[in-house]
Amino acid sequence: MVSETQMPDPMSLIENIEGKLLVNQEALKILSTITQPVDVVAIVGLYRTGKSYLMNKLAGKDKGFSVGSTVRSHTKGIWMWCMPHPNKPNHTLVLLDTEGLGDVEKGDKENDTQIFALAILLSSTFVYNTMNKIDQRSIDLLHYVTELSDLLRTVSSPEHDKVEDATSFYPDLVWTLRDFFLNLEVDGKPITADEYLKNSVMPKEDMDQRLHNFNLPRLCIQKFFPNKKCFIFDSPSHRKNLSRLETLHNNDLNPEFVQQITDFCSYIFCNSKTKTLPKGIIVNGPDLEKLVLTYVDAINHGDLPCTENSVLVLAQIKNTEAVQKAIAHYDHQMKEKVQLPTETLEELLDLHRVSEREATEVFMKISFRDEDQTYQKELEMLLEAKQNDFCKQNLKASRDHCSALLQKIFDPLEDDVKQGIYAKPGGHKLFIQKREELKAKYYQEPKKGMKAEETLQEYLQSKESMSNAVLQTDLTLTAKEKEMEAEHQRALAAQAEAQRLQEIQRQNQLMMEERERRHLEQVRQMEIERQRQIAEANRAMERRLQQEAEAHQRRIEEEMRKLVQTRQQLQANIPSNDPCIIL
Repeated sequence: MVSETQMPDPMSLIENIEGKLLVNQEALKILSTITQPVDVVAIVGLYRTGKSYLMNKLAGKDKGFSVGSTVRSHTKGIWMWCMPHPNKPNHTLVLLDTEGLGDVEKGDKENDTQIFALAILLSSTFVYNTMNKIDQRSIDLLHYVTELSDLLRTVSSPEHDKVEDATSFYPDLVWTLRDFFLNLEVDGKPITADEYLKNSVMPKEDMDQRLHNFNLPRLCIQKFFPNKKCFIFDSPSHRKNLSRLETLHNNDLNPEFVQQITDFCSYIFCNSKTKTLPKGIIVNGPDLEKLVLTYVDAINHGDLPCTENSVLVLAQIKNTEAVQKAIAHYDHQMKEKVQLPTETLEELLDLHRVSEREATEVFMKISFRDEDQTYQKELEMLLEAKQNDFCKQNLKASRDHCSALLQKIFDPLEDDVKQGIYAKPGGHKLFIQKREELKAKYYQEPKKGMKAEETLQEYLQSKESMSNAVLQTDLTLTAKEKEMEAEHQRALAAQAEAQRLQEIQRQNQLMMEERERRHLEQVRQMEIERQRQIAEANRAMERRLQQEAEAHQRRIEEEMRKLVQTRQQLQANIPSNDPCIIL
């Protein structure tokens, strides 16, 4: 397997033929046989800045990628070198060396941009090779091509668009500074190369609009390259030796440069990450082959914008993105804040104005050189259209909600009418009372929106025929009821008269019975009195007889007493020895 054996030499992967990118089929065949995950390290930078030398060192070779010794760019297109990864078993290291940017003899800025963008899109570790220091020009170039790369990635992989954050796709950034001559210090204190890179791409906190163009590329780099590393390199050797750099031994080179190269290679081997697509898809050789074909095909079909005016193209990309993100922010805020229907138009407009202001702020933070305010005006038009659409939605939501609410509240009333509940005299009055109760219930329901009264009146008007039918039934039944009531009253009068006569007769009967009862009572009382008088007379007679008996007894007793007294007197007068007196 090629992934398990080293390619003896690099080969061309992509070249520019008459303005069109052409993929080397032999290189694709090699990629198609690599079944292992790939770590892809690509390098980009100005021509004649030692890019190929660095890549040869990563390959562990003194020669391989062509190292030019003249002022003409030596590497053309993109060259590929595959080998077993020195630190990751069962992984393949893919090195991509690119054509130098800015070759004045070539004069093809379009090709430079395409090569730069492809290097970002294909790599998992992206080496940005510049000279001397980090300046605004190199930052702007990286920003610009990064934006174009993201655009090309999106149009080439629509299934991933808006699904994954770009940070899950973009490679780690390794910024290499060749022939670095500055002192690494800030305010007299030493700093590391990484701190120098961090400070260089750090946005300023001042919110002055004048700093917007300064911060924009830095914010982009921060967003798309969350993992950043910086290496500085001293000059390799004396200038006269640079033309034969690849033939020099380490002893002939600046020791600090040799150590810096060693540190760089060690970092790449230890920290290079496996090429990964959104959703965590690990890329192998055939996958990388498809990516190469996809991106090259997209570029050849014009999906990468023309770069004759790179600032204008970048402005178009950034401002279009700013409008889209501002609208997306507006939609999100309105979705979060607005609950249709609103009670008043002013309530909806207040929410719109807040979201509109926030969307404008989003646009202003992202926009880039919208000098004639074309995109801001476009945003204003879109926001106005959004407002009008929300107003229409608000009215429709109110009408739909109120219609459903009326149906829910008044359906029982309609059912009662169908069942004949109000088909009776006075039913229309009861119907009206119930309808008013339901109207009050409807009015009490919150959040009906602006169409509440209008929808109610339309509903009541649509049910007017039902009310009229109840009224007509009421009138008909009321007339019949009155006639029946009159007949009933006459029957009641006759019944009452019969009851009155019956009552009189009953009263007379009662009077007669009362007289008879009183007579019998009088007779009974008289008999009682007679019996009492008899009893009283008997008692009087008994008392008199008793008294007479007692008086007779007393007389007898008195006579006996007198006899006794007389005897006693006689006895007292007779001598005791007279024998003639015998008692």
